[in-house]
Amino acid sequence: MSVTKNNENRTILPEPTIRRLPWYLSYVRMLDNLHVEYVSSTQISKELNVQSSQIAKDLSFLNIRGKTRIGYEVSSLVKELEDFLGFNKHHDAVVIGTGSLGTALMQDHGLENYGLNIVAGFDVRKEVIGKKIGDLPVYDVKELSSWQQEHKVSIAILTVSVDHAQEAASQAIASGVTALWNFTPYRIKAPSDVIIANTSIYAHLAIIYNRMHGHE
Repeated sequence: MSVTKNNENRTILPEPTIRRLPWYLSYVRMLDNLHVEYVSSTQISKELNVQSSQIAKDLSFLNIRGKTRIGYEVSSLVKELEDFLGFNKHHDAVVIGTGSLGTALMQDHGLENYGLNIVAGFDVRKEVIGKKIGDLPVYDVKELSSWQQEHKVSIAILTVSVDHAQEAASQAIASGVTALWNFTPYRIKAPSDVIIANTSIYAHLAIIYNRMHGHE
């Protein structure tokens, strides 16, 4: 299992570790709110069903180590995890495709707790262009390039239909977006320097259905 650095000398961890770190953060944030001072990897393990040795290994990638017989200082652990994950910084984003899923994301203020600041939506439907979702404006996707010249957001969230996924992704990339959060089931193509995170609701449904059938 390798740990590398990117061009900004930032630690690039194995993806399974990255996926577990927000679990740890959510739990220790809760402890911090309860004014708990220390927590052990064994305690975290019992709550999250992750082996304590794995927790210690994951945190060691960030040079976080607990004290013998005391554990990790909760407030420090919260800060270290937030710093590393980037949740304590604001990352501006746009939603492309303001249907039911796109609208839900634009109205989810909880994302701000994780550093994601959605500032606008883009769509092709005349009935929504020029309207607002909550406090956020919806623009014609044809305006994305010119709009982006002024606002320079870094992330585009794709919630369009599958047949428009690649087109929307290409428009976002051409406008200068450097990261795509793809909620469509389409495996979009992009240059190697564009970051893509695929969150397929349908793939997870397929897993659930498959496991359910296995228990019938």
